[in-house]
Amino acid sequence: MQSNLQFRTLLFLLLLVCWGLQAQEDRPITLRTPVFRDTIKGALLPPNILNDSVKKDTATQEKAPSNTILDQIRYSAKDYVRLSQKDKKIYLYNEAEIYYQDTELKAGIIVMDYTTNEVYAGRIKDEDGNYSQLPFFKQGQNEVIPDSIRFNFDTKRAIIWNSRTEQQAQVGAIGGGNDAMKVLAERTKKENDSVYFLRNGRLTTSKDTIDPDYFIRIRKAKFVPGKKIIAGFSNMYLVQVPTPIALPFAYFPLTNNRTGGLIFPTFTSDPQRGYAIQNGGYYFPISDYLDFTIVGDFFTNGSYGFRTRSVYKKRYKYQGSIDFRFENLITSQRGFEDYSRQTIYNLQIQHSQDSKANPNSRFSASVNLGSSSYFRNSANQVNLALTQNNNLSSSISYSKTFPAYPRVDLSLTATHNQNTNTEVINMTLPTLQMNMERIFPFAKRDGVKKGALQNINFQYSARAENRIQTVDSLFLTGRMFEDSRVGARHTIPINTNFKLAQYLSVTVGGTYEDVWTFETFTRGQNPDNTTSNQEVVLDTVRGFDRWNRYGLQASIGTTVYGDYRFKEGKRLQAIRHVMRPSLGWNYTPSFEQFYDTYTNLDGELEQYSRFEGTLNGAPSLNRSNSVSFSLSNTIEAKIMPKDSSETEPKKISLLSNLNLATSYNFEADSLKLAPLSFNGGTTLLNNKLSINFQGSLDPYAIDNNGTRINTLNIKNGGSLFRLTRASVNLGYSLNNETFKKKKKGEKEEEDPDADLNDYRAASGGRKDDLFGFGLNDRDANFAFDNEGEDGEVDNPIYGTTIPWDLRLAFTSTYSNTNRQNEFTNNSLMFSGNVQLSPRWKVRVSSGYDFKNKGFNLTQLGFTRNLKSFDLRFNWVPFGRNERWDFFIGISSSILRDLKWDQRSQRNIGRR
Repeated sequence: MQSNLQFRTLLFLLLLVCWGLQAQEDRPITLRTPVFRDTIKGALLPPNILNDSVKKDTATQEKAPSNTILDQIRYSAKDYVRLSQKDKKIYLYNEAEIYYQDTELKAGIIVMDYTTNEVYAGRIKDEDGNYSQLPFFKQGQNEVIPDSIRFNFDTKRAIIWNSRTEQQAQVGAIGGGNDAMKVLAERTKKENDSVYFLRNGRLTTSKDTIDPDYFIRIRKAKFVPGKKIIAGFSNMYLVQVPTPIALPFAYFPLTNNRTGGLIFPTFTSDPQRGYAIQNGGYYFPISDYLDFTIVGDFFTNGSYGFRTRSVYKKRYKYQGSIDFRFENLITSQRGFEDYSRQTIYNLQIQHSQDSKANPNSRFSASVNLGSSSYFRNSANQVNLALTQNNNLSSSISYSKTFPAYPRVDLSLTATHNQNTNTEVINMTLPTLQMNMERIFPFAKRDGVKKGALQNINFQYSARAENRIQTVDSLFLTGRMFEDSRVGARHTIPINTNFKLAQYLSVTVGGTYEDVWTFETFTRGQNPDNTTSNQEVVLDTVRGFDRWNRYGLQASIGTTVYGDYRFKEGKRLQAIRHVMRPSLGWNYTPSFEQFYDTYTNLDGELEQYSRFEGTLNGAPSLNRSNSVSFSLSNTIEAKIMPKDSSETEPKKISLLSNLNLATSYNFEADSLKLAPLSFNGGTTLLNNKLSINFQGSLDPYAIDNNGTRINTLNIKNGGSLFRLTRASVNLGYSLNNETFKKKKKGEKEEEDPDADLNDYRAASGGRKDDLFGFGLNDRDANFAFDNEGEDGEVDNPIYGTTIPWDLRLAFTSTYSNTNRQNEFTNNSLMFSGNVQLSPRWKVRVSSGYDFKNKGFNLTQLGFTRNLKSFDLRFNWVPFGRNERWDFFIGISSSILRDLKWDQRSQRNIGRR
């Protein structure tokens, strides 16, 4: 009877142990804390147990209510489990463990008092006299790892010594990552399941919690796990040294959900605009799918600007962002000669629909429009890399597919293209495109098509446009629509193909086009003008009108293979040349019925078409009967690898493509032979060097005025062809691994900057640094090559490798249409990174223009990884964008506002 009573009592007390502690902690970390003697009366502890000075709380004296055991209780200890009837306590010593439902308690020693319903868990000393086996409590996903803990089952209150907690907090906008805040406190009192009171605590995001690079010391604080910390006087320590950075009270959000909050600004100055506050604002998490950020710049001379950003995302549906930037820039002061005021703006919209949302319809948008001078004149240095961009383009499209036979694809698109140098804007508002799938009227739909008859097919396509050309000053005003052009084009191609003599592919067909317009133009002399003041006027005729044209085409082509094999034993085994010649014929009649005549000022009749100047122009008045020729080439080689263990030859490309094309028009009265155009490309040095070229060769000579004459150049004392234009582009990327021997099966590393700074690509720039990089903490804070997944940088004592990478881009354009024999463009651009040490990295971007004899945008960047801090210095040493930027701040996004950012501003008036 007595034994059963003791057993039930033990089970009851073990159940109560599992109902108390709840917190969220990190892995065990031994802290350098003083050791206290325990004053709990009657505690028969072994001499090597850590004794904590815990005074009895009067709130823990109430008796626990009776409870029901809901599951099996499992417990164990390596040395012993002892029940003391005299002391009313149960002792579990050395690797003590208790398991009940989803609750787990481990410690060096566990002492349970079943009269006061309290449990004590603490550490023990090992053979070397060091404390080990810290208490570990886990209930569900919550973990607690203190030095020692005392808990009351009735009141659910606890006193914890040297507690360590890791709180995950979501940072950034939608799609942003999580960061961890470490909360350490010398003494913690658990008030209830969600409220803790801390004394002498430390907050840090450093990975090393024993000797952190920095921490924020708090004297007293209220801690709500997963939500917030409200503290009294707090100040920042750098390597155990207090700093003057302090606050009388502080609030630290720790929620896993996105919360709104202030964005701390940067303080700077400008020689023409005065002192400034930049990039300060507020973040609004509107919902789980949408957020909104607004930041602004304010200068003491009255200049200001703001930027808004909204990101939205719904899984398996859509995602996107909307960015709007506006700046009101004032130069100098009112009343001075150099005073000026300018308003600039930029709008960017990105939207993409998930392919799973609707397989038959899709909506997408990529918008980048605004003032042509926005990126060049912006006062915010984030736009520095985009100052070299001279084109803004946009596209908004909706497509719909009707899958029933015959399938029809319908799309509606609005486009925008803006040249920031000429400030000319071309838009289509909108473009309607419809395509019907190919139909074979003389063949079964699912059958095999044989012969010319069964391969007869036709399609139908229609394209309608409203095209607008305007300038920057008239954009988004009513005048931009004054010169709009509206028209439609219907096209029906009919073709068939068949084999001839087994190796020749023949295609024969024709095309019919019907073109619609809603205005035409007539020409004639103004009858109201006097004889001495006559002029030819152009009258616009509103209303529907149309013209049509048709033509016949035929082509014959084949593929020719040529192989050259070398002797056995040679490393170069064979070279293969593939040629695809094609001969085509095209016939288009003359369409005189769409032409009229008028009397010019010389009294002569002159032909014109009323459709000239419309969207799709006018049909050709000249009959065309031409033969065209094209030839494409590829050259490959088979080479044995240097590794003798590999028996299979490796195929490499010597010439990726080389295309030649020309034509001869039998109906032309002169200049019947068209220029020979060529283009090609290849990759060399293990695909590291890419080469692309193109050009044009003219067989005819030119006169002294530069006009082509109907005389072959070779008969005019020249060569067979005149090179009238040519261009070449070379791109080369390499790094410290380029010239190392690759192990078998090892793949080439991807470009480390492939996903760097998507903002530049969305704004029409480049993802790499060839156009420069922006001076802001997000862009320039690039990762180190030896940085692990946990953010730690591998810092070996001895290092033999200096990681580096280099990207080169060379472009050259040659023009000789009028014997000018000049290079209109000839420049080299380069960018690269050098990691001087495991924590030092240098970044460079520049280029040289050989035509204008000057450097392009040149930038130098230095980054230092200081474990918990990032140090960065970026410098544009010369040029219109001359400036510098210095930054040091905490790496963690939770405390990213603890920073010092000093920067200069470029002189807008400097050229």
